[in-house]
Amino acid sequence: MARYIGAVCRLCRREDMKLFLKGERCYTDKCGYERRSYPPGQHGQTRRKKRSDYGEQLREKQKVKRIYGIAERQFRGYYHRATRMRGVAGENLIQLLERRLDNVVYRMGFSSDHAEARQLVRHGHFAINGKRVDIPSYLVRPGDVVTVKESSRTIARISEALAAVDRRGVPQWIDLDKDGFKGQVKQMPAREDVTLPIREQLIIELYSK
Repeated sequence: MARYIGAVCRLCRREDMKLFLKGERCYTDKCGYERRSYPPGQHGQTRRKKRSDYGEQLREKQKVKRIYGIAERQFRGYYHRATRMRGVAGENLIQLLERRLDNVVYRMGFSSDHAEARQLVRHGHFAINGKRVDIPSYLVRPGDVVTVKESSRTIARISEALAAVDRRGVPQWIDLDKDGFKGQVKQMPAREDVTLPIREQLIIELYSK
């Protein structure tokens, strides 16, 4: 799968909002978007042009892909799955993205950003209900318990992220036990649990054309 390896602060500037792609740095005055809130490129400081309806839909799709760190092919697969589920397709899409194991690890506070969470999962540092899982796209279910492996609890990145989780907060659908290095999925994530300004209906409109 293709992976973006460029400067992530450019992505925030391109979408004209903080995507929190660099963990704790995004909360400090070193944040690249705070220092240069205009689009990247040689014409970035000129006034932003008004977007067409298609442009708005495209930018919304790109923004959500970048937040969760997902490539186009996989993201489109989530769209098709969301449209086949009961309920509102846009809310189903957000729910599927939130249920990804790498996102759950990030939401629980075991990592400072999605990219770090994905790497930690791939390296096998987590178990679900006692069974080691190293697939970032694994979809958790209500009742699942995500635990940091005993041998991985001394990793500095995990302990540092846990120490800073109170500033970021933990969503209501997750029950975190910081001292036990584990968290439980209490229920399916609700749309209101996602606080970032995402307009998922624009994504559905884009793909349904």
